[in-house]
Amino acid sequence: MLGWIGLGIMGKPMAKNLVKAGFRLMVNDLDQEAVKELVEDGARSGSYREIGEQCDAVILILPNGGIVQDVLFGKEGVAETLSSGKTVCDMSSVTADESRFCFRKLKEMGVGFLDAPVSGGEPGAIAGTLAIMCGGEEKDFETMKPYFDVLGSSALLIGPSGSGSVAKLANQIIVNLNIAAVSEALVFAVKAGVEPMKIYQAIRGGLAGSAVLDAKAPMICARNFKPGGKISINHKDIKNVLATAHAVDAPVPLTAQLFEIQQALKVGGHMEEDHAAYVKYFEQLADVVVKSPETDPA
Repeated sequence: MLGWIGLGIMGKPMAKNLVKAGFRLMVNDLDQEAVKELVEDGARSGSYREIGEQCDAVILILPNGGIVQDVLFGKEGVAETLSSGKTVCDMSSVTADESRFCFRKLKEMGVGFLDAPVSGGEPGAIAGTLAIMCGGEEKDFETMKPYFDVLGSSALLIGPSGSGSVAKLANQIIVNLNIAAVSEALVFAVKAGVEPMKIYQAIRGGLAGSAVLDAKAPMICARNFKPGGKISINHKDIKNVLATAHAVDAPVPLTAQLFEIQQALKVGGHMEEDHAAYVKYFEQLADVVVKSPETDPA
């Protein structure tokens, strides 16, 4: 049986896909409605200790590294009932140091640990097309591979413990700066008097085209900021990027500026919106609103 802890925007559709694929799951989340939904789909509910005791492998996808460590190693945590030979996989977005801490602590117990954060947002979680970035040992990667095959379109073991978390932070630099660039460009276009959706349609097939452009430009033009990837979660990730970059002496000036943009949006009360709402920062600077009645990218 597989233990699954975390049924949020990403975790719930991922767990549902595993149940649909025929895997037996024992699930846990603070949101009891989400747990009930999975139980109705065929999963079982269980406490952290029950998951550690009854499941051969455990997947966590939680808001931050502190919560991951508390769920694993806190009082009544999963690790209290884990036995040698089992595997824990953390698919949360955390720092490499947080992942390595879990790896070392579980290794002392004879338990494998894999850091395996994902990229693809809620649409990728629903479709089972996530990119899965893994750090750890080959044997633990092979243990988790059947689950990864359901959850994503690609899964790669990058290197030792912490490598997956580093890859996710690099991914977050690229994704978030890309969204900010798309936002700035569309605000520029509107301020110059050009229809933003037409700009998107004109450039999407060229070098400026990207998965981010295709995902976010139509959302921005439709004023759709329903979260697939909340600013609050990405704010946490970018904060982790800065902390890691400072620790290894890697200058990240563009990412540092992005963090301040996120801070401004935090003051404005936009943290629970999709990160397409980065556009609101640039809109305020230019005193325009990016909006188009034509939101069909075809």
